[in-house]
Amino acid sequence: MKTAIIFDCEFLCAEGSQRRFWCGAGDPDPVIAQIGAVKLDLEGPYAILDTHKSYVRPMNRFGQQYAIDPFFTQLTGITADMIAAQGLPLRQALRELDDFSNGARFWSWGKDELNMVAISCYVEGIAPTIPPQRFGNAVKLLLAAGMPIEDLARTPSNKLAEYYGVRHPSLRGHDALDDALSVAYALQHLLQTGKLSASAFE
Repeated sequence: MKTAIIFDCEFLCAEGSQRRFWCGAGDPDPVIAQIGAVKLDLEGPYAILDTHKSYVRPMNRFGQQYAIDPFFTQLTGITADMIAAQGLPLRQALRELDDFSNGARFWSWGKDELNMVAISCYVEGIAPTIPPQRFGNAVKLLLAAGMPIEDLARTPSNKLAEYYGVRHPSLRGHDALDDALSVAYALQHLLQTGKLSASAFE
């Protein structure tokens, strides 16, 4: 069975850090705290086969766990208690994600792997466990399906399903799994309506 893994991650931030490119004196490194992934069948009827969600202990470059900024909790719903109870070491979280993929290619709305793998692994001083060739930018898929460039630029991942008028269960923006589901629902819709070919994922 041919599948694609649609994923998203939530990485640490403080109020205004995005505008500062995470370069403010008090800004954390943008390391991941949550991963969400959806397994999408690339053969009709293009079903969503499974989902995966994990929390990651966000570590700084000195091997200490970051405190969770109140702004990050307000944005994502992720609390320090959730990280304490469910957070995995980065290496384990990536291994479980790779196991979930069963070798399929990963797609995100943009290049979330740069935070999930490149930055987070660099900060922790560990070798990346998933090579960059396994990742693709889902923006290219939507472009292939005819989404106007100006709409691509202004539509975040959590609004994609809504953009295409796809009916779906309630989703929370800035939750990694729910954002991945929003992208997956949009891709599923485009596959089912023939506006996107499964060959675009190759």
